[in-house]
Amino acid sequence: MIADDAELLDRTQRKGPARAWLRALELTAPIAEKRWHTFPSVIEELAERFAGAPALLSDTESFSFRALAERSNRYARWALAQHIGRGDTVCLLMPNRPEYMAIWLGIARVGGATALLNTHLVGPSLAHCIDAVAPKHVIVAEALLESLEAARPHLAAAPCIWSHGSGASAPFPDIAAQVAGLSGERLSRGEGPPVGIDDLALYVYTSGTTGLPKAARISHYRLMVWTHWFAGMMETGPGDRMYNRLPMYHSIGGAAAIGAALVNGGAVAIREKFSASAFWDEIVRFDCTLFQYIGELCRYLLHAPAHPRETTHRLRLACGNGLRADIWEEFRRRFRIPQILEFYAATEANISLFNVEGRLGSIGRIPPFIAQRTALALVRFNFELGVPERNAGGLCIRCAPNEAGEAIGRISANAADHATRFDGYSDSAETEQKILRDVFEPGDAWYRTGDLIRRDERGFYFFVDRIGDTFRWKGENVATSEVAAAITSFPGIIDANVYGVALPGADGRAGMAELVCTQPIDLAAFHDHLAQCLPRYAHPVLLRLQSEINVTPTFKQMKNRSAADLDPDSCPGPLYLLDPQQRAYVVLNRALYARILGGISCNNRCGAWRRLVLE
Repeated sequence: MIADDAELLDRTQRKGPARAWLRALELTAPIAEKRWHTFPSVIEELAERFAGAPALLSDTESFSFRALAERSNRYARWALAQHIGRGDTVCLLMPNRPEYMAIWLGIARVGGATALLNTHLVGPSLAHCIDAVAPKHVIVAEALLESLEAARPHLAAAPCIWSHGSGASAPFPDIAAQVAGLSGERLSRGEGPPVGIDDLALYVYTSGTTGLPKAARISHYRLMVWTHWFAGMMETGPGDRMYNRLPMYHSIGGAAAIGAALVNGGAVAIREKFSASAFWDEIVRFDCTLFQYIGELCRYLLHAPAHPRETTHRLRLACGNGLRADIWEEFRRRFRIPQILEFYAATEANISLFNVEGRLGSIGRIPPFIAQRTALALVRFNFELGVPERNAGGLCIRCAPNEAGEAIGRISANAADHATRFDGYSDSAETEQKILRDVFEPGDAWYRTGDLIRRDERGFYFFVDRIGDTFRWKGENVATSEVAAAITSFPGIIDANVYGVALPGADGRAGMAELVCTQPIDLAAFHDHLAQCLPRYAHPVLLRLQSEINVTPTFKQMKNRSAADLDPDSCPGPLYLLDPQQRAYVVLNRALYARILGGISCNNRCGAWRRLVLE
């Protein structure tokens, strides 16, 4: 690339938001040309340049650049001793810590791929993720041995298992003791096979919010682009320190956020678990200038009590995705964070967006100087059929400005076009399901994001909803994110999870809202508030009050729910049903619940539910 792009940008503007784009282009332009230059090679170069400067920090262990390179070289030699090379996979089950990165760097250095296992999975779901990549070896932290043992009876194969830090009494060999006796010197030219940007580096799993996780294939090229593009967008340097609590089995928490700081000589403070009460103490103690967020973390911080250090930090930028528009400005202003860098991306996607201008609520835009290279399009979606809509000629229809549609990314027919390539998953059938064909012309192929996005007249994109989260009620499409934003703008409600529930006697899905409140809620006033914010069909039919929202380990709200969740006897908090005639929410008691599930919802003995279904 991108020399032409950089030259055009140079003629337009080299300052402000454009400067970040220029820096990102400059850092990523050489990647495709240097085919044998991979991220493990970058770490070796950084070790020579920054030597003893801090790289990865935590309360339990820390690595300088030199120590990180040496530690990863030990794991590379361990991998060679186990005959791990191109095409072989090692599963890693370990909590956040600097050692985590050293392990997969070493394996990637000799051509192996590391599958980054979700540390919260247990039993059959953990076994599914292991079997999905057919590993030769599994490395498990001592603290997670019990989880792995529970999954072993469900495994289809029997990989070699290595514990980390368990000592002589453990049932498996201790890999930490093994690598301690190996050399940390840089591998010689003939010591390992040549590894290039087309080779596989990692497997990163999807969150599994709508089914079992899929193992996304991450090449060395993608790894290089992630780390260097984010470094350019954040304009990182040796004086920066990134605070990272996101799980290291995630593409952002384990690669992009950490690599973005490292590639320009910065350091990363790694924490195993998020704590709102300890957050600002750690930001100050580690002297952090950058913070990687998921939107829900920002909400937790905003609703936490005032902290004496929440404005005495050196943070210059918070980067992440999912920051809702309703708290964006309040979050930035209260904590005195100069810049919010919201972005849109997915682990396996071939498209991304960055909001470098700071447009409130936007996930970014595509600047004119690279518009001709974009692979992104929005297509009209048919909610009845659950697929993109097609015209009389059988081709997809592009969305008009402010019309929400599914975001798709063009897959080039040229395999050498790394930027638009879709590497897919370990399962070829799952890969094919994500490809949309014959979109704008016969034979073309596009990656399906599964996200509804709209683009305004100025070219800014806004996330609307996940296609699986949007549901139909009374013949209308209800966007859960829109409903949640309206709900949380009511005083006293700090969080909301909205989804559709299929119930007997009703077409479509009834809206269900889980609410977390700081005070008792006036439900009559709440009903009036929704009437001012939302069309009637979008009002939640059911309310569930609880102490916290159930989320995945990456803080995505859990939306796989059923009518059984409405059982008053098992629900942890009060339940309410919308009665449109009374214009109020009434208590959903055991008798009313039994009538709904018993299929007599249109019977006169259940007037509130009858009115909801028939009106």
